[in-house]
Amino acid sequence: MSLSSARAPGMPWLTPYLVVKNAEAALDFYQRAFGFEKKFAMPGPDGRIRHAEVKHEEAVIMFGPENNTGACDAQAPATTGISPPVGLYLYCSDVDALFARATAAGARATQPPHDEFWGDRICQVYDPDGHQWTFATFKGEAK
Repeated sequence: MSLSSARAPGMPWLTPYLVVKNAEAALDFYQRAFGFEKKFAMPGPDGRIRHAEVKHEEAVIMFGPENNTGACDAQAPATTGISPPVGLYLYCSDVDALFARATAAGARATQPPHDEFWGDRICQVYDPDGHQWTFATFKGEAK
């Protein structure tokens, strides 16, 4: 097998998989709050989404409901009450606009948009399932 055929077509080499309480609600939130585009959603035998994928530029984020017997048997950070050990850092075209959109849709703000010394303007929010998201817009070289 060649390296180019080692991954599914249209998929990046690294794709996070998030555990959410309710995949339908998460899909709706990610579209409304972050402007992500639905790439794929697969229902389980009960008709509810068992696996979904959204995309943002070249990034793909997969997610599925808690205690899914598929790829991940776990619970969302909001269910466990434990902060996630990994955060997601995504670039966007306008961090200020994304922050306004995300908080209006129900994201919990932990850092409003501000400039960082390395040249990015960032904000940080948590989604309803307790996942940490940092969004950034590159503003210039480090100072």
